[in-house]
Amino acid sequence: MRRAASRSPRTDGRPDGRGARRAPAPTTAAPAAAARPMRRSRSRIVLSALVMTFAAGLVATLALPSYATNPNRTSETDLVSGRQLAKQSGDQEFVAGKDVVAAELDRDTFKATSSATLLRRAYATQFASYTGPSAADFLKNPAHPAFSLDAVFSTALQYRGVPYVFGGADPSGFDCSGFIMFVYAQYGVSLPHSVHAQDQIGTHIAPADAQIGDVVVFNDDSHDGFYAGNGMILHAPYPGARVRVQKLWTSDVHFVRFGI
Repeated sequence: MRRAASRSPRTDGRPDGRGARRAPAPTTAAPAAAARPMRRSRSRIVLSALVMTFAAGLVATLALPSYATNPNRTSETDLVSGRQLAKQSGDQEFVAGKDVVAAELDRDTFKATSSATLLRRAYATQFASYTGPSAADFLKNPAHPAFSLDAVFSTALQYRGVPYVFGGADPSGFDCSGFIMFVYAQYGVSLPHSVHAQDQIGTHIAPADAQIGDVVVFNDDSHDGFYAGNGMILHAPYPGARVRVQKLWTSDVHFVRFGI
């Protein structure tokens, strides 16, 4: 009887081939999984940089002055009615010194300084410290006894550059009706310091008959000024502005004549 040969166990660590499974081969899944968070991290960095760039641009845009974001905006759109000004201002006075006047003349313009601008600046600086006659003084002793509308308008023109002052009625600062009252007083014409009252005592004339030197009155009695011809007005507009000539921005006006 043959004896089965005894087999010694293997000591080399290899499987003996009977039902043993091979060890799984190493894979690259772990490195790929590690790469995904790195790519996501890079994407976050790029996205954050884009967001910061956009935010910086938005802040810079908001910091621009209004005339830079809307360079075509005209001064007419900023006009505030006399009633709104009275409500906003109350009894407050807007006082402008020489430095304020000079700064006001330079504001809102980037044009080269002309001789006319220099002249208006000189007038405004002089008027900021005005100590001359008041409207009441002129009524007692008119500076221009010979009345004409052309002469009235010529006198009014010399006050271009004077700052608007709510309640103002002399060349240190005018409001709209105070400007008209002061100029007409120099010709011995007494007017009240009120748009509505000036409108009531004047002679209403047709637009086709309006002449330079007549008074333009807004239909709601909120504002008035001197008619400058060709659809223009010479007036004291609102706080922060100065006496100037500009195009009428509304047709809701009528014309009044004084001194006749």
